[in-house]
Amino acid sequence: MLRSSTYDPDLRRRRLIVVAITVALLVAAAITYVLLTRNQTAAPAPADPTTSAGPELLVDPANEPDDGTLPGLPPVADPAEFAEVIAHAIFDWDTTALAPRTAYLERIATIADPTGEESPGLISDVDAYLPPETTWIDLREYETRQWIEIESVEVPTKWATALEQGSATLAPGTTAYTISGIRHRDGIWDGKPVASRHDVTFTVFIVCAPTYDACRLLRLSLLNEPLE
Repeated sequence: MLRSSTYDPDLRRRRLIVVAITVALLVAAAITYVLLTRNQTAAPAPADPTTSAGPELLVDPANEPDDGTLPGLPPVADPAEFAEVIAHAIFDWDTTALAPRTAYLERIATIADPTGEESPGLISDVDAYLPPETTWIDLREYETRQWIEIESVEVPTKWATALEQGSATLAPGTTAYTISGIRHRDGIWDGKPVASRHDVTFTVFIVCAPTYDACRLLRLSLLNEPLE
């Protein structure tokens, strides 16, 4: 094969090495971006050191039991207040805490309808809200935590119609609340804080008095597909 007199195999090899290193760096950056924003459409922004501390979460590693469990949820009789408790129980988590991902599912199970009829579906609902187990492990490396900033808790407009149609099968005190808020995440990448935020909305279906003294959770809507 004829080659140009200016062909330099060493130069070509050096160029290939530079290209390979550049591609590797881009891939690493892309993977980190995905891990910190999984299930979100908003891109992460550098955290403001003056405001990145975030609110007090339901999960505080400093006060968490040393057996890997989570603090129990308090009994709540007020439906709207219970809806807020549910929102924080699902969205507030910290991968640096001792509690594993399964602990969040188990805690929700403790406030499910005691009849157990909706429990399998409820656990499946919550499972879809949490990062997958493999992602959870990856997020722990980046000291990732999440919490929700609740903006509104309202009974859906269509709930009256749904209640009327299902009155024969729904237990007394069954109701629904649609929660709108901002889901926050922050973590550490390359020694620096990073953060992201994303609007979320969902509906919780619960049953309170007179069926139960303390409210119980029945099901969750799909994330960002609430009952209107």
